[in-house]
Amino acid sequence: MEQPLKHSGNLQIVAAESSSPEDFDFLLGKWKVDNRKLKSRLTGCSEWTEFEAQVDCQKILNGYGNIDSFQTTVDGKSFAGMSLRLFNPKTRLWSIYWADSEAVVLDVPQVGSFENKIGSFYALDSYEHKEIIVQFRWEASNPNTPVWSQAFSADNGQTWEWNWYMTFHRTHLSSSKMHMPSDRGPREG
Repeated sequence: MEQPLKHSGNLQIVAAESSSPEDFDFLLGKWKVDNRKLKSRLTGCSEWTEFEAQVDCQKILNGYGNIDSFQTTVDGKSFAGMSLRLFNPKTRLWSIYWADSEAVVLDVPQVGSFENKIGSFYALDSYEHKEIIVQFRWEASNPNTPVWSQAFSADNGQTWEWNWYMTFHRTHLSSSKMHMPSDRGPREG
């Protein structure tokens, strides 16, 4: 895989030829999600915690985006999160924003696209006062059990620590997927 980091320290992210607003259609609906997350990140930890969550995803903005809610209980505490995904028709890149009930802010967006049902998304960020690159990967070859994973790199993309995996199990197909109009409204012409 081509490294997204340029020598200038900036990310260079180019959309795949097949990138489209339909890339995340597999995710629409309701899901049971099996989570496997490292207990500690960027510390050499090999101990994992596992928990279940529920996700509900629906299209927004005439099909140029989607939003989901993430609900779980971890160590007896309720935890809520949400993802906002927006497709830019000019760049053909997706931006994925995350917010949760702990920080209550939108994280920096992960930017990328899908190719052959694999989505790769990147962002420059910081974790525990370290500058890192964050990578999200979606593997959607089986639309009924897609897998999301997250990795951190503290060495400019030379090595990656995969620290969170989510395996989705469909519980209900979204009505917005079944009835989404194909016309996205006015276009410049």
